[in-house]
Amino acid sequence: QVQLIESGGGSVQAGGSLRLSCAASGRTFSGYAVGWFRQAPGKEREFVGSIRWSGGSAYYTDSVKGRFTISRDNAKNTVYLQMSSLKPEDTAVYYCAADYPPVSVRARYWGQGTQVTVSS
Repeated sequence: QVQLIESGGGSVQAGGSLRLSCAASGRTFSGYAVGWFRQAPGKEREFVGSIRWSGGSAYYTDSVKGRFTISRDNAKNTVYLQMSSLKPEDTAVYYCAADYPPVSVRARYWGQGTQVTVSS
């Protein structure tokens, strides 16, 4: 069993930055990947990006490339989503999820979500 807890959401003006954290516990994560997803009101949950616990590059959806960065701290079992140059269309509830890669909306383990609101 894996428990994921997100934190770091909030309200920010367009052009601002936020860093989300996803703290994992419950089992070893070797071989897993962690993905970030978001869901805006009235829309389906969408993939934002992902990274493997074991190493390697992160992957991003086109709409956030160059603005968002995913990193991990294996010693803290935490994955981060650094968001910069935020836009109103980034407003959503952000979730982290974990599973064997590739991580998708069908991932087995999910956090509770954290709200990000970007005002113009």
